[in-house]
Amino acid sequence: MAGIVYGCIVPHPPLLVPEVGGGREIEISATTKAMKELARRLAEKRPETVIVISPHGTMLYDSMGIATAGSLRGTMRDWGARSADHDFENDPDMVAALQAEASASGIPLDSIGDREYNLDHGVMVPIHFLIEGMKGVPLVPLTFSMLPLSAHFSFGQAIRRAAERAGKRAAIVASGDLSHRLIRDAPAGYDPMGEVFDKTLIEAIQSYDVPAILNLDEQLIDRAGECGLRSIVILLGALDGLEVKPDVLSYEGPFGVGYLVASFDVEEAEGEGMHPLTKLAKDTVEGYVRDSKLPQPSELTPEMRGKAGVFVSIKKHGQLRGCIGTFEPDKSNVAQEIISNAVSSAIRDPRFLPVVAEELPDLTYSVDVLTTPEPVESEKELDPKRYGVIVEKGKRHGLLLPDLEGVDTVEQQIDICRQKAGIAPDEPVKLYRFEVKRYR
Repeated sequence: MAGIVYGCIVPHPPLLVPEVGGGREIEISATTKAMKELARRLAEKRPETVIVISPHGTMLYDSMGIATAGSLRGTMRDWGARSADHDFENDPDMVAALQAEASASGIPLDSIGDREYNLDHGVMVPIHFLIEGMKGVPLVPLTFSMLPLSAHFSFGQAIRRAAERAGKRAAIVASGDLSHRLIRDAPAGYDPMGEVFDKTLIEAIQSYDVPAILNLDEQLIDRAGECGLRSIVILLGALDGLEVKPDVLSYEGPFGVGYLVASFDVEEAEGEGMHPLTKLAKDTVEGYVRDSKLPQPSELTPEMRGKAGVFVSIKKHGQLRGCIGTFEPDKSNVAQEIISNAVSSAIRDPRFLPVVAEELPDLTYSVDVLTTPEPVESEKELDPKRYGVIVEKGKRHGLLLPDLEGVDTVEQQIDICRQKAGIAPDEPVKLYRFEVKRYR
């Protein structure tokens, strides 16, 4: 299913990161436990992009904000954490789709960084925990405005349409703390309405009463001194029209600020949890292994119609079970390329025994569609996260896909390719690079 597949509400107190908390994070251990559970649930949804809304990024008074820079970097060093740095790639397809949908809906959306963007603690604190559920997934940072809540809800609806338009499985993270006025020593002072606001909001989330949240009393909101309501409203807009199961995992406020962790599971019909290309690979393997029959797609999606090299990977309990592909297409279209390579991955990968019917319920699939390989003059033009590599010597060649676990350097990529092709370390070779679009 392309579109919003998961959502969550997360707090962002820097002391939640142990290196910052220095032991005080123990006082909010329920929040820590809940954040780890979110990471697990996020990973299960296999997002292809993660959208995060922060109250502490560059905020524009009368416009929503979106980071358009290609690369994003975040650090917690100003808070005393030296091991909490993270680099991410943005998702240009999702950015373009968001800009188009916002424009079509009359929602002001402006760039908050087109060359570089530094991720604030509203992003970095939750990402410290969620990173385990989004390895290798691009990040799209957003900020909200001071426009009415209704505008933020409409922006969320545009995000949902943008995810569908981009054909991406997207998760949306609403970063924000609740009332900052829960106790006498609270950062923003004390107001008894802070507790009332938090209780009212949480009850509405538990019952998924969206109108109650959109119509919260403005005076109550003001007295609460919160920073997360607009993030939450954007999230609710993105979930609008979907089958959603809310789950409040934790709430606590020992330091005078309300920390809410909530999960929003989007129900998917059976078979909709994967992209059509991946489903074709799955249907091919299951049909061939069970009945020696191959699917005959009656209708091709746009991604299936062209010609391209394709690799089909099969895993069992997270371990590789088969992977075969072609870097140059030899079938009439991508669909036929997938069908051919899915069968080969299941029964012809020389590293494994053929797949048998009893294994089918335990298998997962991914499909990589390759761009045309291009020659490179030096290793400096390679990047193991972005580019796959082909190493060629005469008729011998070895290929390695990009962004593989445990392959972190160009040298490792080339060494593995040489070994695959039987090319000695000292033999001169030609190098080619390619990019892939990965479907799960």
